[in-house]
Amino acid sequence: MVGMTRRVWSIPLATLFGALLILVLPAAPASAHALVERTAPVAGSVVDQLPGEITLTFSEPVRIVADKIRVTAPDGSRADTGKPVARDAELVIPIKPGGPKGTYLVSYRVISADSHPVSGGYSFSYGQVSAVPNAGDAGADVKTDALVKNAMSVARFIGFAGLVLLVGPALVLFALWPRRLSARDPGRVALTGAGLLAFSAVLELYLQVPYTSGTTLFDVSSAAAREVLGTPFGAAHLIRIAVAIAVAVLLRPLIAGRAGKIDQTLLIILGVVGLATWPISGHPSASPVPTLTVVADVAHLASMAVWLGGLVMLFAFLLPRANTRELTAIVPVWSGWALLAITVLVLAGTAQALVEIGTVDALTGTTYGRLVMVKVALLAVVLGVAAYSRRITNRRFTPASTVPSDEVSDEPDDEPAPLDAAAEPADRTRLRRAVMIEVLIAVVVLGFTSVLVQTSPARSAQAGDNAATGPFSTTVTTNLVKLEVDVSPGKVGPNTVHLYALKPDGSGPLSVAEWKATAALPAKGIEPIVLPTLGITPDHAYGTVTLTPAGTWELKFTVRVDDLNQTTIAVQVPIRS
Repeated sequence: MVGMTRRVWSIPLATLFGALLILVLPAAPASAHALVERTAPVAGSVVDQLPGEITLTFSEPVRIVADKIRVTAPDGSRADTGKPVARDAELVIPIKPGGPKGTYLVSYRVISADSHPVSGGYSFSYGQVSAVPNAGDAGADVKTDALVKNAMSVARFIGFAGLVLLVGPALVLFALWPRRLSARDPGRVALTGAGLLAFSAVLELYLQVPYTSGTTLFDVSSAAAREVLGTPFGAAHLIRIAVAIAVAVLLRPLIAGRAGKIDQTLLIILGVVGLATWPISGHPSASPVPTLTVVADVAHLASMAVWLGGLVMLFAFLLPRANTRELTAIVPVWSGWALLAITVLVLAGTAQALVEIGTVDALTGTTYGRLVMVKVALLAVVLGVAAYSRRITNRRFTPASTVPSDEVSDEPDDEPAPLDAAAEPADRTRLRRAVMIEVLIAVVVLGFTSVLVQTSPARSAQAGDNAATGPFSTTVTTNLVKLEVDVSPGKVGPNTVHLYALKPDGSGPLSVAEWKATAALPAKGIEPIVLPTLGITPDHAYGTVTLTPAGTWELKFTVRVDDLNQTTIAVQVPIRS
């Protein structure tokens, strides 16, 4: 029996190990799941008055990472007060007054609503452009350690595996397991699943500390740990640990065949609560329609666990141990459950994909979209194998008449026929092989799912690409004017430039006596060329200019409001090919 058990589990375990190897291969840096939509001052702009604060506006609410946000002055000193504030989707960084003229570097690391770190930086200039200052250790603070990121994917994969090994075996033991057979071994599998769930939750909690703070695997402080525990991510994982422990306790009477209705009801409630901890600590909670994506993710996880966990039970225990009579009653029922689980899996996955991807361009043009396509292709193969298995089931194991359920369990055969000695062994061998293939490919799908959890959703990635390559718009404030600059389409060739002048406090339009503008590309030796402007209204000017080649063009605007007062504003405009 020991040798047979080892042979039964050798191939699934080898595939599991292979999937883990794939997950720990070098990965790209963590993608931002919240996007910087605008900054004040604008990146690359030159202001004639140092602002009292810097504001970054993100696409979703963010949370501050302690001591990972700073502004470096031209002389290398720290220009911020060290007291940044997160106001929903805005990050406000107060600046010390009286800083030197030159280029300032802003570096930041925050946590997006889906619990992933967002890091980056940009520069602007006060009074004059100078060399970008060296941020020192701040540069390392905005990066995610590759080992930590890959370890997080492995931890999530372990959690998915634990969910499969817990839900499927528990359901089969509750509703389909023949009473003639000992439930000890499948019970151990279910308890192992509960243990893996708890272990993965603890591991994810630990890894979230260096993951969010941008430190190495073993550089974990108690203050950072307390901060993580106080977040929705921390609360969800603490609940998951408690659920795993409670389920392990309630599983014992189920394994022994003594579970009452109260135990069964508690297991169902705990199962729903435990499943909900995944979406509320990940992408679904931060989607444009969180209610839909959270519910869809719970249904997706539940159906996956029922289907794949049931396949594990069928392959490892029922097919080798149950006799022909028992399989004739069990397999058709399981086949119906599997069909229902697959239907829910596809519908829930489609709903999530429509929200997280949305367009064909996002599907084909982002890492997230391409991973989804690979996952769908693998799932299609699994569904083909499942259809083949169902055909064998309908031909070989569907009885001519309904077999009472009590006959399966209450009246054991005196000499049960083992699988290898059953009639038509070829069909049964094909079924077992098909189930094994389903399990192996589904394990790989779980691996891709673990990577997807760590990947920026296609909607966010495409929004970032559009923000980087679309029409340029910015607002620059001086002590004389607040100037809004719009450049469209922001690519090589003819571009239109619109200028809007407001009072410095933004309280209303500002009349401009004269507009002047130039465009230059210093990186490619293109000297300033005159950009003709036409005043449409006292506060609005319009001009056209051909910008070629691609690169970061410097547009300078001189705004004269009267005979004595004028200001010149420089803006860096990226022009794509």
